[in-house]
Amino acid sequence: MREQDRIHSMFYPRSVAVVGSTSEGKLGYELLRQMVGGGYARERLFAVNPRAQGAFGVPGRASMAEVGRSVDLAVVVAPPSTLPDVLTDCGAAGVRAAVIITAGFSEVGNAAGEKALKEAADRHGVRFVGPNCAGILNTHHALYPTLETRPPAGSVSIVAQSGAVGGVFLAWAKEFGLGVAKFASYGNAADLNEIDLLRYLADDAETTVVGLYIESASGGRAFMDAVEACAARKPVVVIKAGRTGSGQRATLSHTGSMAGADAVYDAALRQCGAIRVHTIEELFDLCQGFVSLPRPAGRRIAIVTNSGGPGVLAADRAEEVGLDVVEPSQAVKARLAEFLPPHCALKNPVDLTVEGTEDGYRETLLALLEGDEYDAALALNVATPYLDSIPLARGVGDAAGRSGKPVAAAFLPRQIVAGSIPHLEKRGIPNFATGERALAALAGMAASGESARRRGSAWTEDEDRPAAALLPPAVALEPGAMAWLRENGIPTPEFRFAATEAEAVRGCREIGYPVVMKVVSPDILHKSDVGGVIVGIGDDGAARDGFRAMARAASGQDFRGVVIYPVIRDAVEVLLGLSRDPQFGPVVAVGLGGIYTEVWRDVALRVAPVDRAEAEAMIREMRSFPLLTGARGQAARDVDVLADTLVAFSQLPFRYPDIAEVDLNPVFLLERGLVVGDVRVILTSEHEE
Repeated sequence: MREQDRIHSMFYPRSVAVVGSTSEGKLGYELLRQMVGGGYARERLFAVNPRAQGAFGVPGRASMAEVGRSVDLAVVVAPPSTLPDVLTDCGAAGVRAAVIITAGFSEVGNAAGEKALKEAADRHGVRFVGPNCAGILNTHHALYPTLETRPPAGSVSIVAQSGAVGGVFLAWAKEFGLGVAKFASYGNAADLNEIDLLRYLADDAETTVVGLYIESASGGRAFMDAVEACAARKPVVVIKAGRTGSGQRATLSHTGSMAGADAVYDAALRQCGAIRVHTIEELFDLCQGFVSLPRPAGRRIAIVTNSGGPGVLAADRAEEVGLDVVEPSQAVKARLAEFLPPHCALKNPVDLTVEGTEDGYRETLLALLEGDEYDAALALNVATPYLDSIPLARGVGDAAGRSGKPVAAAFLPRQIVAGSIPHLEKRGIPNFATGERALAALAGMAASGESARRRGSAWTEDEDRPAAALLPPAVALEPGAMAWLRENGIPTPEFRFAATEAEAVRGCREIGYPVVMKVVSPDILHKSDVGGVIVGIGDDGAARDGFRAMARAASGQDFRGVVIYPVIRDAVEVLLGLSRDPQFGPVVAVGLGGIYTEVWRDVALRVAPVDRAEAEAMIREMRSFPLLTGARGQAARDVDVLADTLVAFSQLPFRYPDIAEVDLNPVFLLERGLVVGDVRVILTSEHEE
């Protein structure tokens, strides 16, 4: 049976067995209550436990063999030590899938017990989520084998490594009326994980938006493939926990899994077309926006409010999240002035004041949205107890329907405007808790629309990839590393290596004064820290003095000689870097270089390799990008060559698998071309040491 078919059996079982005690107060009892309360037919439910005890009219059986009919799904809450036998019993009875809620495995150090559980499942062809999970649900099949809240039916599906995080989302979905299609908490991911579930949901017609909570990714690049495939068909909104040091420590204790570098996760998710958020509120808001509103065609936002202060706060937040709060044109202002009182502010936000009316909201929103000046709007109503917000909701709904553009609402405080919210929802307008949250959701939707949903590749076909080779031993020293870079299409300056003073003088003459001289020693990594770099050597005497100074700088070290370069003038210094992430493998970076690298940390990351389009996106992502384009009268730099070099550089770990790290810093970016100023290569064997 195909894997997708087994997952389908889990979400659409013909019958379900709850395995474990169903005594009152036990988890099995609560699961049966959920299942029966959710409408799953009792005649397709069974309780399996040694006492053959049922509950809520569900019959009990002592074993799966005694059920007497085919069971597709087992929901297991039996003690941890019994689970291998439970899965053996399930497999013998033809059970295809299981949800293992029982805890007490790798999350508490019981890796051996988890391994035995997985081996038993594999022997008998049972696929499962868990252990240590909160169950699953499928609202369209009246299936609720979970300990969490039963939400209304809809089209949002949630995949959560943490059952509690998923539970909060489901509780809010019930409270605020957001429809959910499917929920899967996969816990320790001993078998089925987020990759399997994303692949399934990509093809699920009942799911239009996927929300994902992860603490670590299973198989980094396979995870990227699954996210990319799903995001190509429907929005994927992701919370990746463990962003900070303390968060990563909590992740280790919570799931027994290892969290990768957060910046790499951020890059990987961006490359795959997913939208990353950082809080459950953001996840909820963005899912609500996607199922309710059309996607904005761009980032230009109009804000219509009846209160100045909240309008200003909304405008601030809009700019913070990357929306454009542009002022209306004179033509639109003239149209607004035709029907709005003189005391209304006609800029953006448009402030209708507390006297704002149904017609005011309707006509203002239409005036702003019917042309091509704005892509979306926020209708902000901060009510007082004496005002009736229902007419305002009607006006907003009319304008949204006629304009066809996304209009988000923030009618608040909720207890005062409660009567108006159903009128908004009836017109398909989500009401957000605050204007700021509404704008963050619109920004996320706009970002999703801009995403190409593709992971750049440096090769068009697998056969184009060059054969892997070992790094030459010479790369351990800078002259050999420079020669290696040149062989692989990375521009380097002319250079000479000199092991003696006489060779140094001859090398300086051949390069042509003035020159730069640098110490060569395997024991010295940061040359400038020990006086191992001299810039501007202008004659033979200075060359001799420079060589002697390099020898003194390496006193007590393994001094091999010096490397000599021409002086590079009028360059902007950037860096290129390669490293290996434990989850995603080779990662490439570009950023501001030279001595400012560690100060400004202006670096863009991607999972390697990258193609030309992705390389260009990385360069534009740098905060210092304006320096490269000729800011404040400076000469523009050769960004095209930088992008080409970045593509070639990103291929190196695949040509040479023993690369652990490569640092090119600085790289001198010129008006035409670039050259590498310094290189350091670390092999995987050195990295492990």
